[in-house]
Amino acid sequence: MILSHRIFLVVIVCLFSTELIQAQVLNTATMDTVESTVLGHVGIGGYIDTYYAFNFSEPKSGDTPYLVSSARHNEATINLAFIDMRYRSQQVRARFVPGFGTYMNANYKNEPGTLAHIVEGYVGVKPFKHKAIWIDMGVLGSPYTNESAVSKDHLMYTRSLAPENVPYYLSGIKASIPLAKRFNLYVYLLNGWQVINDTNKGKAIGTQIEFRPNSKMLFNWNTYVGDERSNALPDYRMRYFSDIFWIYQPTQKISITSSVYGGIQQKDLGETTNWWQGNLIGRYAFTEKVSLSLRGE
Repeated sequence: MILSHRIFLVVIVCLFSTELIQAQVLNTATMDTVESTVLGHVGIGGYIDTYYAFNFSEPKSGDTPYLVSSARHNEATINLAFIDMRYRSQQVRARFVPGFGTYMNANYKNEPGTLAHIVEGYVGVKPFKHKAIWIDMGVLGSPYTNESAVSKDHLMYTRSLAPENVPYYLSGIKASIPLAKRFNLYVYLLNGWQVINDTNKGKAIGTQIEFRPNSKMLFNWNTYVGDERSNALPDYRMRYFSDIFWIYQPTQKISITSSVYGGIQQKDLGETTNWWQGNLIGRYAFTEKVSLSLRGE
């Protein structure tokens, strides 16, 4: 899938919170990167991402095809703004992130009512006092691909096409299980592929294995299996998906990330549809405020 037009962007990204200092490379697939100002068990932070975009194809609808992030043509507007509210004690945690902007309008348009404004919202429990295992339930960030909806976390402001064809968010139950010092396992029981409001009686299974060989490198391997039939897509059956991505920051000046994935959608009468992608993104920082980024996909 190739866009036949060019897009010019002027961007302002604002963050209000305490400064977040990373001791190890950031997992940019998650949205859990806005640090909160903490008072007791409660924390609050926030994020505003504004932009102006001009699409030289000048779509009549005002929307750039295939994109949900920064997709409006010839407008100065908000891509994503949210308040991040959290609670955490020794064995209970909760997070609620209401969101607004053109990203929410484009990506949540099929969610009914107030569900269309939930970036994340979940409650978690730690069932064992002396083991770092957490069970969270609600609307969750997606582990798929090396890009999320939070622009500040990425080497380039614009997204590749990779995250536009996988979930940006999920709903269901997530178990976080540390396997070893460098390995973490995450298991998901889900309502489906990027849905909050379930569209069929079946559930889906997702997994993520996170491997950190050192503080400068991260590998993630993710899978998804689920029945995707619905009233809107009655001929859809099982969907199988897997992706692997790599994040590497050898120095303060050099950052690299790459993602590869493939999916199979089974349909009625034995038909199948396949999709896949690969990308490589690099950035060189000349100073703290000036850098050059390149992407191939």
